[in-house]
Amino acid sequence: EYLEKLSRAGLERRLAPIAELIAAGRTKHPRKDYDDRLEWELGVIRKLGFSGYFLIVWDFIKYAKDSGIPVGPGRGSAAGSLVAWTLGITDVDPLRYDLLFERFLNPDRVSMPDIDVDLCERRRGEVIEYVRHKYGKENVGQIITFNSMKARAVIRDVGRALDVPLAEVNKLCAMIPANPGKPTTLSEARKSVKELSDTLAGNEGYRRLFDLAERLEGVSRHAGVHAAGVLIAPRPLVEYLPLYKSNNDEITTQFEMKSVEKMGLLKMDFLGLITLTILDDAVKSVVRRTGRPLDLAEIPLNDSEVFRLFAEGRTDGIFQFESSGMRDLLRRVQPSVFSDLAALNALYRPGALDAGTVEVYIERRRGKKFDYPLPHLEPILKETYGVLVYQEQVMLAARAVAKYTPGEADMLRKAIGKKDEAALQAEGEKFVRKSVAEGVPKKKAEELWELILPFGRYGFNKSHSVVYALLAYRTAWMKVHYPVEFMAAVLTAASGRSEDVVKYVNACREMKIPVLPPDVNASQLSFTPDGESIRFGLGAVKGVGEGAVASVLGTRAADGPFVSLTDFCCRVDLRLNNRKVIEALIRSGSFDSLNQSRATLAAGVDAAMEVAAAERRSRESGQGGLFSDESAADHEDRFPALPEWSPDERIRYEKETLGFYITGHPLARFEDEIALFGDVTADQAGERVDQNVRIVALVTSLKKTQIKKGQNEGKMMAKGVLEDLTGSVPVTIFAALLERVGSWLSEGTPVLVSGVVRSSSAPGSPEPEGEGALVPVELIAREIQALEGMREAAATELHLATPLPGTLDETLASVKEILESSPGSVPVYLDIRRAGHWEARVRAAGRLAVRPTPELTRGLERLLGPGAVRYVYDHS
Repeated sequence: EYLEKLSRAGLERRLAPIAELIAAGRTKHPRKDYDDRLEWELGVIRKLGFSGYFLIVWDFIKYAKDSGIPVGPGRGSAAGSLVAWTLGITDVDPLRYDLLFERFLNPDRVSMPDIDVDLCERRRGEVIEYVRHKYGKENVGQIITFNSMKARAVIRDVGRALDVPLAEVNKLCAMIPANPGKPTTLSEARKSVKELSDTLAGNEGYRRLFDLAERLEGVSRHAGVHAAGVLIAPRPLVEYLPLYKSNNDEITTQFEMKSVEKMGLLKMDFLGLITLTILDDAVKSVVRRTGRPLDLAEIPLNDSEVFRLFAEGRTDGIFQFESSGMRDLLRRVQPSVFSDLAALNALYRPGALDAGTVEVYIERRRGKKFDYPLPHLEPILKETYGVLVYQEQVMLAARAVAKYTPGEADMLRKAIGKKDEAALQAEGEKFVRKSVAEGVPKKKAEELWELILPFGRYGFNKSHSVVYALLAYRTAWMKVHYPVEFMAAVLTAASGRSEDVVKYVNACREMKIPVLPPDVNASQLSFTPDGESIRFGLGAVKGVGEGAVASVLGTRAADGPFVSLTDFCCRVDLRLNNRKVIEALIRSGSFDSLNQSRATLAAGVDAAMEVAAAERRSRESGQGGLFSDESAADHEDRFPALPEWSPDERIRYEKETLGFYITGHPLARFEDEIALFGDVTADQAGERVDQNVRIVALVTSLKKTQIKKGQNEGKMMAKGVLEDLTGSVPVTIFAALLERVGSWLSEGTPVLVSGVVRSSSAPGSPEPEGEGALVPVELIAREIQALEGMREAAATELHLATPLPGTLDETLASVKEILESSPGSVPVYLDIRRAGHWEARVRAAGRLAVRPTPELTRGLERLLGPGAVRYVYDHS
């Protein structure tokens, strides 16, 4: 049989690198274990009639790998199959990690296997197209999905239909608890949230809205295409089920996933995973630079530097490990071996966190003594310190203690997960009975069952944890050993999402990797390594399309770098690079390498384009270049030399053209305020849903609207965006607060906002599903304060760095004059220092104590220089 032939050849290939270790008995399992496991799996596959299924998956994965399309190391329970490993479908040895085939394919119960495949997001379509070509376009199709009305979304939809003011709708939505792992229904919210039930009882309009929404909850809102599901049939799909043509001409089934599965049709999941695209881009960049091949499948899994990165929580860009909650867990656990990463991947989920399992795991990992429930269980639970973490551990425990068959153990796992009381009671009696029959005391067996029972709330698939921990490890290894190439790939993947780009640019700065502005003479389309720096791509500039970028890159490659703005205008296609495009490039800093101020270049655009137009007319008339005896650089000298824009103007234009600040940030001068007054950053807001927070940020958008109905009819409310150094978060300001702050609050104002974080799923959008998912959020403002002057008001000491003694007398006289202009009670200290020789701190006379104000700070910094003024605060 062809599958058997491929599998046996694949096993030889997989074991060849460790053949000597196997022969010397230095591997976890002897060769016989591999042969026996392969024989057993092949027998089960033959018995259930799934050989063809494996061959189909093997074929398209082989095509992907042969075509250079990145494929993930595995996904889900399929990683428990040795046959899948030998065929190259997965990249994890299931025996090495105690992964179970029966978790994937139960030998005692016929059910369709389900091999999900992660593919490079950019090239996923090529694999689907290959399958269409191989099996026939009419025989292959994607699966429809129906987006249903979820709790908050249906409230918003009904509220809009009833013309209820948005502010009042948002107030109702805010009362519905956000729980991504298990979304709260409207019926549950009505019963469990007293504030909501009281509000509904006291307002007939709200009650009508809520009643209608409750009836509509769960109803399909609109159709879409399933993110991954693809059907493959032996004959045209239309012979099996009705098809649907979407607005953009995509052909899908009219039956959704579960109905398709019940029909027995072959479904494959082709998932696009951006992490694979990132790794592929980074590896190719490294190979181009070094000229040496790099295969991530061959890297060691015991790299101490990689584990140090995890232990320190430096996980920006690391697959599955970059949320702030996971970083905190990493710092507490201090992972040092690969199995720690797999366990953390399984434990960082609401069920395990709520059950306290994580705390027990951490205590035991730090050395707290514990006993195994039974001696039989030590080999099974040792790697997780006696804590049940994985579904496979329960299955192995049932086999070890109660002599369950592999199929019975899988049925036990399913029963626990479904939480069917009757089924669980029957299964519990069976477990105790079989355990006693194997010599386990009844009391011990019952205690073990009580330990297993709550596991259904949080138990996770070990196969999936291991393969995704492997993917996370590979991203971390690249970040440690090739940080510039890796972060350039991460930034490229984040392009188009300004919040993420801001976050990763900030991470680069923490890693001491300079992020350089775009440059017409150095940039490519996307982010690229530039020595020890990362260069912005020209494609990141707003208003500059791919056609314009292609013209710039093609011209530069053909004729060399641009030496002036006029040279640029004369050489590129001005139909693509029009005046607006060129201005955007100047404002973003893309011409900085020409050594002219941005202001000078902006003023010279018209002149440069006129020269280019004249040269083009001259060429078209056959007269040759009008300025053939002059260089383009000569024309630059005729531009009016203008002083550079102010720092604020410069970064404002960067924000307009790039979507974020690059050479500076308006909040950079508020470091003290951020540390003193804020307790959350924009990128952490998603993990603080329904909690009160304080954020120091810049108002980057503010739109006021009039309330049309309700008790605040005619008053104004506002929606805006707050941005800090890590990203941005939407903010809602209701009428009462806006009346107090509206006179001074505007775009560009640095503020301290206190409020509560609420989820903010858009109407009709599917709410995040799955363990650990984060919901979109907004901040409901309760208080807004201007940041200007807050640090001065909180200061308890003022320290001034003064110049060398040669100019001290004259300087001190000026300092004294400024201090006396703002008398108060805060003491002043002079820090006098001569580098490498001596330093001294002198307390100024009591009569020079001050009342700190922004004006005082600015006056002192003008005299002594930026950074010379430092305030000290009482942190008690």
